[in-house]
Amino acid sequence: MPSIPDLVKEARRAPNGYVEFLRVPSMSAGVYVLSAGAEDRQSPHLEDEVYYVVRGRGKFQRGREEMSALPGDVLFVPARALHRFHSIEEELVLLVVFSPAEQPTD
Repeated sequence: MPSIPDLVKEARRAPNGYVEFLRVPSMSAGVYVLSAGAEDRQSPHLEDEVYYVVRGRGKFQRGREEMSALPGDVLFVPARALHRFHSIEEELVLLVVFSPAEQPTD
């Protein structure tokens, strides 16, 4: 299994800032990187989702709720819920877990 630092390097090169490193029917996992000042353009997912903030600093909005996104925070998003990161002050590195495995929304 690759290390978080290696996955971060790969995610920085990815067009959407995300790289998946695990996929089984019951879940998928990846690393999502958003640079300082970036705009989070994701749309709601069909799966439940958990974010673990590895490092960085910003805000997170889930529906009408707004909260900090700081190292060590765990953020849950139910399937189909509107959510996004914003006001990113320091590059956010996020461990992301989908359950069941993420399916394309297009």
